[in-house]
Amino acid sequence: MSHDLDEVRVFDLNRQWGWFVGLGAVFLLFGLIAFGNLFAATIASVYVFGLLIGIAGIAFLGHAFQVRGWQNVTFWALSGGLYTMAGLLAFINPTLASSIITLLMAVSFMAAGGFRIWFGLQLRPGPGWQLIALSGAVTALIGLIIAFSWPASGLWLLGLILAVDLTVQGAMMVLFGLGLRPVLPMDGD
Repeated sequence: MSHDLDEVRVFDLNRQWGWFVGLGAVFLLFGLIAFGNLFAATIASVYVFGLLIGIAGIAFLGHAFQVRGWQNVTFWALSGGLYTMAGLLAFINPTLASSIITLLMAVSFMAAGGFRIWFGLQLRPGPGWQLIALSGAVTALIGLIIAFSWPASGLWLLGLILAVDLTVQGAMMVLFGLGLRPVLPMDGD
């Protein structure tokens, strides 16, 4: 029975193949534009981050007045205040915000890589422990590269990540859409 549903879903997707190709082409275009100016793409991503975290901060502040008990009010009000200030910082000084975010990413990569190395070593002598440790070493190395190129990397790294993501997502959507395209019969069929 579920096989019939799968065929219906694929048929519905087949009819929409052009939308996937079109949206993928738009993503590809935006990715190429972002590659063309990594600094502008970084600033744009910081503005989106600032908007989202600012909205979350305002929601936390609103929630602070809905809870009972001074400890709960204090927690939600402080959280909301910090989120709102971070959102404002992103708009007031986006280069500083991108630099802070980049440094936090470097620290996160180093910590995650170190944890994976430690975890891989804990799995010795089991199969594949070397691959886990190696992936941790690569992640930690990426974090070190970002950290040693900081603060300059704060001006382009977020834009590079955005550009790569948009380009890969766009290419995959185009390929997916083309794969869904109905095959036209040949003249002799």
